[in-house]
Amino acid sequence: MTVEIIALVEKNYGQKILEEMNSSPGVLQILNAAGRSDDLFDDKQFGTFGEAAIVTIVADDKQKEKIFEKVYTLCDLKNNNNGIVLMTKSHSKLKTATNK
Repeated sequence: MTVEIIALVEKNYGQKILEEMNSSPGVLQILNAAGRSDDLFDDKQFGTFGEAAIVTIVADDKQKEKIFEKVYTLCDLKNNNNGIVLMTKSHSKLKTATNK
């Protein structure tokens, strides 16, 4: 079983998550993309918009809580308005473009 953990956070945290979590136990796949948000962050580099990182982690169900907590801690979400972290329900099968 797998889950997806998605972090929409300030841009500088995206690379930090990628580096810290890439070799963590239970992380099956990790992706980092960039974008902009007008409502999640206090720091707005572009007038009403702030730079964002969208990090998606496919994780083993058995390690999901540890991975989620580590991402939450890395982004300092307890103390600052740096974004959000979400986790999906467990999936029994990870589908890829090659699965039919």
